[in-house]
Amino acid sequence: MLPLEGIKVVEIAQNLAGPVAAEILAHMGADVVKIERPEGDDARRWGPPFWKGVSPGFLAVNANKRSVTLDLKKVSDVEWLVDVSGRADVLVQTLRPGSLEEQGLGAAALTAKHPRLEYCSVWAFGATGPLRLKPGYEPMVQAFSGLMAMNGDEGAPPTRIGTSILDYGTGMWTAIGALAGLVQRQQTGRGCVVDASLFETGLAWLKGHFASFRASGEIPERHRTGSHRVVPFQGFETKTGPLIIAAGNDRLFAKLAQVLGHPEWATDPRFATNDARVASKSDLLPAIEAILTTRSKGEWIDLLEAAGVPCAPIHTLPEAVAQPQAAAIGMIQPVPGDDYDLVALPLSFDGARPGIRLAPPKPGEHTREIRGG
Repeated sequence: MLPLEGIKVVEIAQNLAGPVAAEILAHMGADVVKIERPEGDDARRWGPPFWKGVSPGFLAVNANKRSVTLDLKKVSDVEWLVDVSGRADVLVQTLRPGSLEEQGLGAAALTAKHPRLEYCSVWAFGATGPLRLKPGYEPMVQAFSGLMAMNGDEGAPPTRIGTSILDYGTGMWTAIGALAGLVQRQQTGRGCVVDASLFETGLAWLKGHFASFRASGEIPERHRTGSHRVVPFQGFETKTGPLIIAAGNDRLFAKLAQVLGHPEWATDPRFATNDARVASKSDLLPAIEAILTTRSKGEWIDLLEAAGVPCAPIHTLPEAVAQPQAAAIGMIQPVPGDDYDLVALPLSFDGARPGIRLAPPKPGEHTREIRGG
């Protein structure tokens, strides 16, 4: 039995953040009904590439759901949605700010009619404030939140993070909020309104940078693979490709210095403590890389692991998913009825990972099954 079996979710969402939230709940056993326009979620057409005519971006976040198509310009379709929301435990919506209120589907109207409903809204910039009604996509909010300015090489242009970290993160926060609301409902008998946004998620991902800024008054430096607070804690080139070394304390640095043939570094005032290494990184980091380029990546990993120094190769995506560890934890799962694989829920319950039970649906695939007629 999955943890959320018996929980019913209505998803009035498209693109990424809202569908991610509903997919998390679906993977944990909730019955998720995805409401789409007759032409379907916009994300279905985000490509190329396509898999059997559908964008992989859509497939990635819509497994374990059933799809109903509605035309919310029709009074009968709106009335049906209001009614079915009353039989749901959670509603997740990401439509244009203000549009649901115009149709009587906003948080105030639906929670007044259905007081046990957990009403979850995903915004671009937040549920209040001067930008409440402003729409936004991932790259816009990575830029606006300051996240993009913290990514990339120091002195180079700001760089977008290579995955939709705000959409996925906001979906995660929304799902967490929905679960917390369900726990609260057990105590109060009433649902609540959960609000999350890409902007809030962006600021949350920068909480460490913000704490450093408040402490020093200085904007933390950018590093390709490293940290502005811990040295050495980054990628280095070797003879056969890059690896990451994460010497997160002085004890680990002493072990690293031994492996590199410079045990004296552990007592050198320039390098003996982390704060000294941060101050002297312009001397230390090139010296480390000069040594690492004398051997292959594999040789260094063997030596570092034998000494207990945390390290890892920098894998490509195909290399990462081909690792025996990825197979052992079962993170890549087949889609039922298709020769396609998807990434599974990164949680296990009693040692078992929830599986992909339903393939991502076609637009309206379950309309007759759910609405009848």
